[in-house]
Amino acid sequence: MTKTLPLLHDKITYSVAKEQEGNILHKLGYYRQSIKFFSHLLKNRILIQALAAHHLGLNADACHVSDPGDWLHGSFNVCIPISINQGKRSVNRAMIRFPLPHRIGEAFRPGNADEKLRCEAGAYVWLQENCPTVPIPQLYGFGLSGGQSFTAIENTSLASRFCQYIRRLILGSLGYKLPSRYVRTKCDLLNTLGTGYLLIEYVDEERGSMLSNTWNDRRHDTKLRKNLFRSLSRILLTIAKVPVSTIGSFKIDDNGYLTLSNRPLVCEIQKFENEEIPVEIPRDFTYSNADSYIVDILTFHDSRLSHQLNGATDEKDCIYQMSALTMMKSLFPRFFQRRLRGGPFVFSLTDLHQSNILVDQDWNVTSLIDLEWSCSRPIEMLHPPQWLTSQAIDEINVSDYDKLRIEYMEILKQEEMRFYSKSTISDIMQRGWERGTFWFSLALNSPTGLFSIFYDHIQPRFAKGHIDDKHFFRILMSYWTENTWEFINKKKGHKTDYDQRLREAFEER
Repeated sequence: MTKTLPLLHDKITYSVAKEQEGNILHKLGYYRQSIKFFSHLLKNRILIQALAAHHLGLNADACHVSDPGDWLHGSFNVCIPISINQGKRSVNRAMIRFPLPHRIGEAFRPGNADEKLRCEAGAYVWLQENCPTVPIPQLYGFGLSGGQSFTAIENTSLASRFCQYIRRLILGSLGYKLPSRYVRTKCDLLNTLGTGYLLIEYVDEERGSMLSNTWNDRRHDTKLRKNLFRSLSRILLTIAKVPVSTIGSFKIDDNGYLTLSNRPLVCEIQKFENEEIPVEIPRDFTYSNADSYIVDILTFHDSRLSHQLNGATDEKDCIYQMSALTMMKSLFPRFFQRRLRGGPFVFSLTDLHQSNILVDQDWNVTSLIDLEWSCSRPIEMLHPPQWLTSQAIDEINVSDYDKLRIEYMEILKQEEMRFYSKSTISDIMQRGWERGTFWFSLALNSPTGLFSIFYDHIQPRFAKGHIDDKHFFRILMSYWTENTWEFINKKKGHKTDYDQRLREAFEER
């Protein structure tokens, strides 16, 4: 069977598809759904132009939507450059970002796109208010599918700015919390477009280039690495030194207030929901302690095994996964310190990979982009970047990684002592490496890598020989769920059904 079918960014044959851990049946629909969504946006380009002008305080004819060939299409968003031509205006280009509804579970859990937008806007606002030295693009405004529209105060009308000034003055004098600098503005255009968006500053190549462009070729240059590690350390310390009350995501509410009142929205949550895997964490839920948060993360790993049709390849793999998940639930208190379970919690950029870091030619960080999936988490989940050796998380060479980790940690500690005269955060991160919290956190963040990480880096800390002991698996599997063999047989049926449907998908198209 040699037929090739399109994916979101690639093509795939049946021989490759049948070996994939992910649900390829679901992914086969992405290409068609993307074309449909892009066509909708292209059809409404004049409307998009008007929305951009609305948030920038300009006439609509001052903005121009780029041609589709210039659109930037990622895993979760499509980004459309907007050219601006109005006299001496300092803003020459902007970028409007639309979440891809077929990538974030909008059909399975309506409202996911708006949740993502509120939280991404919340991340921009939180950093602007609390960490103004952290280099990020300017957020000009955003809109939601229901018609709510929010614009930066400085781009609203003179009358609106005056009203907001008086409002903030009165609230401040009475000791009340101030709203964010993004105010709700009337924009009937949104009701026509039917989808939400973010309008942000366009960061061009003069500001910096993606670290991913030069990382593989130049990562062995010690001088460049030190510059990068120093920049990243300063950013991390600036953010982590601001106290956060609970574990969750910041969002902008309907009245323009920044609130920490949303579930901690990491990409795994909406990835699961996109494949119709229930996560069962309410949107308005936050956590006051690390324990309950970790338990819920492990629970949605359980949900993946239960609901993904090809979640287990065969009986052996199912037992392998059930045993690991059972032990992860049992062992997590060993990896997280009791005294830190109630905090501090820190705002975390959970998607900070090389393509989201812009650097100059000397690898000094000039900007961080794509702030989606940022949330507050336990401080013990803060670790050096896992991509230092350019290896997948379940293939990291510990010896090679540790050399770079030590180099990073030395710089981090120097910067922390320089600015704060104590090494609180670097000490916690070092203990996390020594206790194995680094590996446990990586496992929590990786639905497919969890099992390799457990058997390679977590289990050997307690009993190396158990990986070859059939009794270990026979006993543990029984504690993952009641009626274990009934579940295993159900999963075997799921896989048989998945394989048949996958073959038919390649035969029919």
